[in-house]
Amino acid sequence: MNNNICKKKINKGVKLFTISLLALMLFIAFFFIYAIATDYQPAEKEIVFNNKIKDTIKQQKFSILSWNIGYCGLGENMDFFYDGGKKVRASKKETINNLKNIINFISERDSIDFVLLQEVDTLSKRSYFINELDSLKTKLKNYFGVFALNYNVKYVPIPLFSPLGKVKSGLVILSKIKPNISIRYSFPENYPMPKKIFMLDRCFLVNKYKLKNGKSLIVINTHNSAYDNGTLKQGQMLFLKKYIINEYEKGNYLIIGGDWNQLPPNVSENKIETKNVIIKNIKKNFLPKSWTWVFDKNTSTNRSLETKYISGKSKTSILDFFLISPNINNLNVKTINLHFKKSDHQPVIATFDFKI
Repeated sequence: MNNNICKKKINKGVKLFTISLLALMLFIAFFFIYAIATDYQPAEKEIVFNNKIKDTIKQQKFSILSWNIGYCGLGENMDFFYDGGKKVRASKKETINNLKNIINFISERDSIDFVLLQEVDTLSKRSYFINELDSLKTKLKNYFGVFALNYNVKYVPIPLFSPLGKVKSGLVILSKIKPNISIRYSFPENYPMPKKIFMLDRCFLVNKYKLKNGKSLIVINTHNSAYDNGTLKQGQMLFLKKYIINEYEKGNYLIIGGDWNQLPPNVSENKIETKNVIIKNIKKNFLPKSWTWVFDKNTSTNRSLETKYISGKSKTSILDFFLISPNINNLNVKTINLHFKKSDHQPVIATFDFKI
């Protein structure tokens, strides 16, 4: 009698386990079907703004700021799980405070002509669904802003017990004068499936401004891949190289800035390397010597997110800088040392003029 009861209990337990396992497998299968069906598939080329009135840049000298603002969630007290840390997001209070301070920083320097920002969230769980793009446009009324989406995932399921969730984020160019046209170009390389579904769709954002001589000043905001062994970045760089060489041969003037997730060619310091992050130099012969890499060699622009920022101990590097075509002069460049209080990156400001 007791044996029969035990067998019934065992059979019932096996049945419940089997049903639970099947239910879990079905849930995972349906989740991946949903993820694939909603996967963001950007066009190779997308016009994000087209100005009917063709304004002309008349000034000879101009300034530009580049800053990865880390979706206002990667301040000095933050570490990040994918970089070897433990946290998924900062507190809402910290996020709002970082956004406020970043806007104030730009507002206090509103003589700057162009502002290139990376990791600007518009609807993400990690930044409490705050539309940071709207906040920037509302507060910085002297600028005209364009946006290019590069991270659009309905639900990122990791880490398992505190998932990143919905992410919608991208690149922004703010400028005092409206561009003639703004174009989003998709980088050709991406991760294999299924990782691709949950990662960024990298791109660069191009603004073209008409000049008095009939040519164009082309300002480019780039954000290259971070979590790869260098293979993705190699393909992205070759794609970007082809574009900028082609535009320069037309007689246009180019400034490319952003978060390259690589070291400039002539920088030997490389302190950041984790399980998911491998940083390499851009090759010295990547472009002809007449092209110039512009960076502040004295101040790091990025820190490791393995732990919160500890001055003198945290790993740092130079990943944010500019590239200019041979027909442009660099007058100065400076990384503003904010001790990573507002973001895991620091703002870089440079001044340029046209070669006569």
